[in-house]
Amino acid sequence: MAKTDELRRAEAVARERQAHFPRVTGVHYSPELDRLVVDLSSGLGLLVNYREAQGLESATPEDLREVEVSPSGFGLHFPRLDADVYVPALIEGRLGSAAYMAAKLGAEGGRARSTEKTNAARQNGRLGGRPRKAAAG
Repeated sequence: MAKTDELRRAEAVARERQAHFPRVTGVHYSPELDRLVVDLSSGLGLLVNYREAQGLESATPEDLREVEVSPSGFGLHFPRLDADVYVPALIEGRLGSAAYMAAKLGAEGGRARSTEKTNAARQNGRLGGRPRKAAAG
């Protein structure tokens, strides 16, 4: 019985998504733009910087030329990379899992330069660096 209920819930979620998100009607790699071009049922298209998408960071043009659209029209599968991209997430600006996006944002924050950050680093250096963690006890 539980499997039947789960299936019904999944089908309801799929119907909801189909009502609110355009589906992929075509996809190809453009060497001129060095981007994935995703055509949507709404008539709009997406240019995707594949190097920013989880699982595609080190893809070659040959890897990107082999792409399959999922039966739902919401997913892209790259067989040579064994990688999948969920298109509604791309539309929302998410290029991977929550952990992947957090790591990317953290890396960008770590590279950020500001007067405040520079001054804090200098002050911290004058104080001998970060304080040691107190011994557990």
